[in-house]
Amino acid sequence: MREPVGTVRPGGRTARTRAAVAEALQAELLEVGYAGTTIERIAQRAGVAKTTVYRRWGSLTQLVVDVFSETAGTRIPLPDTGTFEGDLRALGRASILLLCTPHLRAIFDVVVREAIHDPAARAALTNFFASRIAIGSALVDRAVDRGEAAPGTDAAEVIRLVGAPYYARAYITGEEIDPAVADRTAAMIALAAREGVLVPAPEDQSVSR
Repeated sequence: MREPVGTVRPGGRTARTRAAVAEALQAELLEVGYAGTTIERIAQRAGVAKTTVYRRWGSLTQLVVDVFSETAGTRIPLPDTGTFEGDLRALGRASILLLCTPHLRAIFDVVVREAIHDPAARAALTNFFASRIAIGSALVDRAVDRGEAAPGTDAAEVIRLVGAPYYARAYITGEEIDPAVADRTAAMIALAAREGVLVPAPEDQSVSR
């Protein structure tokens, strides 16, 4: 039975081919951008036949989505600074650093653009953020336990707000992203959580997540 597009077996030549193609894709995106990147160029740079790339991934978009799903799985260590604001600041700064890593940003840019009309890209992006929210929610639980956030604070909304300012700069306004963005955002979220602003009203709880 033929394996689904992009499916690979771990280890051996398959793993080496996958790594070489992923590295070639990132290099091409940085060098010529998405518009100039082709399966042929990637295959040549990776030292594999273009039929190998087509057979495993089917298209350039699917290859980008597959590499994104793997590289975006890079876990950001969950900070534990002792304060809610400190945790939010550290999480935001680490996320900005990851987003500003050139080869990761190049792939992220493509997936964000393709997600508008490509279901696979949309699913990959949705899963990425869902994972980040699920992991980061532990920060909010700790803050509630310490009395730094009101009981019932919407953890998912907190983590969304952590990333909103720098993703807005990256993909809407085009402004520079610097660590100060994370610091200001952390201070505002910590204050809002402490005052109960991020506790959803009963009628909102069904749609808050």
